[in-house]
Parts: sequence; structure tokens; C-alpha cells
Amino acid sequence: MTSATTAAGRPQRSRLNRLIRELWFQVVLGAVLGIAVGILAPGLGKELKPLNDWFIDLVKMIVVPVVFCVVTTGIASMDNLRKAGRIGVKAIGYFLVLSLLSMLIGLVVANIFQPGSGLHVDPASLNADDVPETPNEHATFTGFISSLIPTSLLGAITGDAILAALMVSIVFGVALNMAGEDGAPLTRGIKALSDVVFRIVGWVMWLAPLGTFGALATVVSTYGAESLKQLGYLIILFTATCVAYVLVVLGAIMRACRLSLFGLMRFLKAELLVALSTCSSEAVLPQLVRKLETLGIGRPVVGIVIPSGFSFNLDGSAVYLTMASLFLAQAMGIDLSWQQQLIMVGVMMLTSKGTAGIAGGAFIVLASTVTAVGHVPLAALSLIVGIDRILNEGRVFINVLGNAVATIVIGKWEKDLDIDKARSILKSRIPETTAPADTDSTKAGADT
Repeated sequence: MTSATTAAGRPQRSRLNRLIRELWFQVVLGAVLGIAVGILAPGLGKELKPLNDWFIDLVKMIVVPVVFCVVTTGIASMDNLRKAGRIGVKAIGYFLVLSLLSMLIGLVVANIFQPGSGLHVDPASLNADDVPETPNEHATFTGFISSLIPTSLLGAITGDAILAALMVSIVFGVALNMAGEDGAPLTRGIKALSDVVFRIVGWVMWLAPLGTFGALATVVSTYGAESLKQLGYLIILFTATCVAYVLVVLGAIMRACRLSLFGLMRFLKAELLVALSTCSSEAVLPQLVRKLETLGIGRPVVGIVIPSGFSFNLDGSAVYLTMASLFLAQAMGIDLSWQQQLIMVGVMMLTSKGTAGIAGGAFIVLASTVTAVGHVPLAALSLIVGIDRILNEGRVFINVLGNAVATIVIGKWEKDLDIDKARSILKSRIPETTAPADTDSTKAGADT
């Protein structure tokens, strides 16, 4: 072997080794292997479900500490508390507009393409026992308010309810800010705790490929192609709507911010792949917070927008809700007027808030809406129970990407975004592990 050949081989091996160390590549590899196992050994695939469950549980273990550290230190370090209120008001306004737009898009698509027409389902043939029991504590406004109030201060920080943790974090951050120098030692302690928490996040994310492997092996082995023939049109139509939403709506918003949507997707490819395969937006919340700070967005903006966005800004779920509702009505031969459809959208705008962290949150909202509006029998949900897991992939993908875009918008609106740094990172094709954003070891560990 000549020296030239050896020299040429070394860069190739170096690039291959670097690629293997990339989290997104490991997630893709886990997904491919999971699909293969689900097809070739469906019995084994069903037994691998705990791998995904364990990974999600590990992430949930760290989500609330991340929210507490980021939100509390972000507010405590603000020079002006009015900025926190301003960020919150702008974020909620943005969330409401995007949620309404998403629901109307799903409504229009379902009315034009009529995915449920032609099924002619007899209501007497439906079995309500096929519909899993869903908690309804979030179905009312009072239930939503109750979910915001924790039973104890420390209980909210050690529990798994994001909304309650967010409430306590905001109150705690405001109190530290107002305490001034007296609260400074505690603020520094929470910042130190934040470094420790994000180091743990990096360790947990190393297990994402295993979670992806288990999730897709289970899905492929459970829902074969034969069971999806009748509902394939709905799956294809929903997927196409999700793609159009990302390209048109989110693309237009990013162009207005003078940033690249595809650059953002490339920058967040590991997080998007994990969310897509595990069907859990919570699985990437801690890492998403860190990546958006790396992008040049101020911690106060990231700390307020991301945790609240995962409860209030579920664009993918909003598209799903209206499309699935009309699909059920069309399948049952029920003709809903525009007035009835708009009433349904109004109910969904209320019931869809506060379901973050609940397994199958969008399905819960759908069941609550069907019950509250009363136009479609609850047993009709048995028609889409089998494909809800597949539809969940598209809505979770948009939920994660939509919240990243929302954070950029609010950051630019608040002039708390380093636009030159963000543009440089999103234009770069250098892997995140070598991005010049930050040399902090916790970030590097989380991205590898």
C-alpha cells in the first residue's frame, strides 16, 4: 500500500468515525434496525417496547428540573421583570394565532378531500370498548386551571407535571429577582445545578438510539400494512398536510425572520429524529432548550417560550384534531355545517391546552371534544385507535419544529436573538459537535 493510498484512507476513516459518533446518525441506524426487526421478527419486535418506555421515562425524569433551572435563572437574571411579562404575552398571542390557523388548515383539507367519505360505517357496529379510557380532567377550563396549581412548592419541582412546574418556576424566578443581592447566592446555586442537569441530559441522550430502535420495532410489528389499507388515505392526506404546513406556514415565518427553515431542521436533526421515532415531544425538550440557546437566543426567551409552547403551541396536534374529527363524521355519514365545525374548533382551542406530558394527549382532546360537542358518537374513535400511533409521528414532528420557530420569532421580536450568529450556524453544514457556538462540555456531550 502506497503512502498516498494510506493518506487517502485516513480522512475517509476519520469522516466515518465522526459520522458514527453523531447522535442523529445513531438514531437513524436505530430506526432502520427497529424497522427490520419489526418486519422480520414481529414477535421479538413487540417485546422491545420497554426500550422506548425506559428512554421516555428517563427523559421525563429530567424534564422538570430543566424547566425549573432554565425558567428560574432566566427570570432571576432579568434587569426588568416587565420583560418576562412581555415575553409571556407575546408568546401566548403567537401560540393562539398559530393554533387557530393550524385547526383551520386541517378543517379546510378535510372538507376538500373528504377522507372519511365512502366508508359508510354503521354506528351499531362500533364497539366503544375499543376506545381506551382517557382522563378528562383537562376537558374543562376549571380542570386546566387546577393543573396549573401544585399541591406543594417542592412537589411541583420533583413531580412530572410541566404546567405546575412552569408556574412554580416563574413565581420562584420573580421572587429571586425581587430579592436582589439577598437572593444572589441561591440564584448562583440554581445556575450550578443547571450545569449538572444538562450534563445528565447529555448522558440520557446517548440512549436515544435504543429508544428509537424499540419504538419502531414495536410499531412495525404491531401495525402491519394489512391493517392500514382502509385508513391509508387518511394517513397519506395527514402526512401531506403536515409537509405542506412545514414548507408553507413555518417556511414563511422563517423567511420573515430572514433565516433558513431547512438550516434549522438540519441543526435540530437529532432532536427531530428522536421526536419522530419515539412520538414524544418531551423526549427532546431538555436538548431543544440547550440547542436554541446555542443558536443565539437569550435564556429568558428560551426559558419561557419552550416550556409554555409544549403546552400551548401544539400545531401538529391542532391539524390532527380537526382532520380526525371530520374524518369520523364523514365515516359515520354525519354532515356537519360550518357553524358546527367552527363550534368544534372553539371547543378544541380550550381542551387542547395543558395536555403536555399526557400519553396520547391529542387523542384525549379528540375524545373530550367529541363528548362535549356531541355530534359524533364516542364509539367512532375506535375507527382510528389503530393508526393514532402513526398519525402521532407527524404531529409531534411539527410540534417540536413549530416551538423552535416560535422561540426564534419571540427572540427576534424581543431583540434577544443574535441574528448573525443564528444565520451563521444555520448556513453551516458543520456537525453540531464542532459548531463554534459554545465549548461547554455539557453541550458537546449532549450533541455527540
